[in-house]
Amino acid sequence: MSTKAVTKPKKNAEKESLPTIGGYLIRRLQDYGLKHIFGIPGDFVLQFYNLLEESPIEVIGATREDCAGFAADAYARVNGLGAVCVTYCVGGLSTCNSVAGAYAEKSPLIVISGAPGMEERISDPLLHHRVKDFNTQHQVFDKITIASASLEDPLTAFREIDRCLAAAVRYKRPVYLELPRDRVQARALFPHVPQEDKLTSHKQALTEALAEAEAMINGCKRPVIIAGVEMHRFALQQEVVKLAEKNKIPMCATLLGKSVVSETHPLYLGIYEGAMGRDGVRKFVEESDCVILLGTFMTDINLGIYTAHIDPGQCIYITSEGLRIRHHHYRDVQLKDFVKGLVKADLKPPQRTIPDSVRPVEKKFELQPEKKITQRRLFARINELLDENIVVVADIGDSLFGASDLTISRRSEFLSPAYYTSMGFAIPAALGVQCANRKLRPLVLVGDGAFQMTCLELSTTLKHGFNPIVLVLNNEGYGTERFLHEGPFNDIPNWSYHRMPDLLGGGWGFEVHTEGDLDKALHAAVANKDAFSLLNIHLGKTDVSPALTRLAERLSKRI
Repeated sequence: MSTKAVTKPKKNAEKESLPTIGGYLIRRLQDYGLKHIFGIPGDFVLQFYNLLEESPIEVIGATREDCAGFAADAYARVNGLGAVCVTYCVGGLSTCNSVAGAYAEKSPLIVISGAPGMEERISDPLLHHRVKDFNTQHQVFDKITIASASLEDPLTAFREIDRCLAAAVRYKRPVYLELPRDRVQARALFPHVPQEDKLTSHKQALTEALAEAEAMINGCKRPVIIAGVEMHRFALQQEVVKLAEKNKIPMCATLLGKSVVSETHPLYLGIYEGAMGRDGVRKFVEESDCVILLGTFMTDINLGIYTAHIDPGQCIYITSEGLRIRHHHYRDVQLKDFVKGLVKADLKPPQRTIPDSVRPVEKKFELQPEKKITQRRLFARINELLDENIVVVADIGDSLFGASDLTISRRSEFLSPAYYTSMGFAIPAALGVQCANRKLRPLVLVGDGAFQMTCLELSTTLKHGFNPIVLVLNNEGYGTERFLHEGPFNDIPNWSYHRMPDLLGGGWGFEVHTEGDLDKALHAAVANKDAFSLLNIHLGKTDVSPALTRLAERLSKRI
């Protein structure tokens, strides 16, 4: 009897030392450097929320699930990995748009959703939040993530967590984990050790690719580098600079990859975006006979609505998904290995002079206090405001196109959904930025239409003591849509945006009609450090950014 009394507690102790599914997931999130998670609680995920509250990970409650997704996306862009946690269907499906955007723009986001328990599904009850069947939500997310899993079996759940988290980091895209509520506390059946899956290039393929790239670069007359968003995502910004500096190759960026390098670097040309970009940059790139495309998405936005002209036969084009040199395709060559290999290679390209016409004419902003504010003058004034502590967060439309001409002094200090182009990104993204790095202060550029979609997330910034500077470009409607196709459907209600602090119980609001109003408001906003500042900037309905003006001029020549 005494022997049995001793052994039973020992076995129980061994069993209790094994991790639970919920506990292990939280531990692995911490292993990847996650300190915050965004979301909204609901009954199917409350047990997991309880574990989160007991953990070092801080839960940031949002006003809407899609806002939580946008915030987590921005957090991932700054931190390297983000996470959102919501309940089943009504919460999970509400995040679909922001998760799809993260997928399109390669942002590593962990989507964790609660779900009905496995035991309560047996009798197939009509549980609330259900759509078609219990697997519907998982099927939806399977289409907009790089990996997904339902953590319903303790035998496989721990390996599935490892697999999905590794996929998010490897591919820089969202993954989906569904956690039934009666499996949160389910323990492993045996000890589990996380396994790392390290990717390496095929040695011969890498050698041959680098040899061909070296021969092409050394044999050209007019090389140029175009750096894209994957240089951000895979932390290869410094390698781009080394490659350019070592070989004196001029470099530029795409719109989605803006600020991949410091835009004050002497070898930096500007944004290449076809007709939307400055004419000097466009000509310099399109006259090149060796275009080195590093981590660049060849999207319609990056290509200036397909007004860009780059000959594939003169390109070295590497992304995380493939490598093409001229018309030769290489398999199993990793982005990081190839870029670092180029840095080390014995390159001897010809020195290419950067004409003065390529660089923007630097003019000191001379205030005209009584003059009505315009987009051109607005962005010129903003350019003088930027410093190393400000990160520009631009929503889509003319907020984005106008921001393309800003000069970002530090690398990786510009965020925008410049490919997926979902309205409403910027306000919740500012929340994610400051959670990821409290030292950064977001300067948010957002149109009035996009602002109306997600503006209440400013209440969350108040709750956490964050201090974004929000510039609402108020032209009483969807300005970019007016540019494409005029109609009354582009008009929206004209809110008193500067009164938002009255509604939310904090922050500062400013109404801007003139350059003098703008100057005073910006000085006050910079000084107000303990809460958000919001500038309601009244613009003309037909006033558009210089970038859109350039595009219109080029497109008109085609007609």
